[in-house]
Amino acid sequence: MKALSAAKPGEYCTIKWLFGIPEVLEIMKNYHITEGTKIQVLQCRKDGLIIKTDDAKLAISTEIAERIKV
Repeated sequence: MKALSAAKPGEYCTIKWLFGIPEVLEIMKNYHITEGTKIQVLQCRKDGLIIKTDDAKLAISTEIAERIKV
């Protein structure tokens, strides 16, 4: 298991667990990003990354990505 922030562009990952501020977790839940969700990392930057689910694309900060384990 590794942090989402360590994933490479183009890599597909399944979320094992995530934690953080309840407001952020609620936003992620609204985009159907929960444990068991399969995502694709589209782009990695030093300040964050862009991920894709079946429903949407979402930019998240590195701080949040470090709290998501895949």
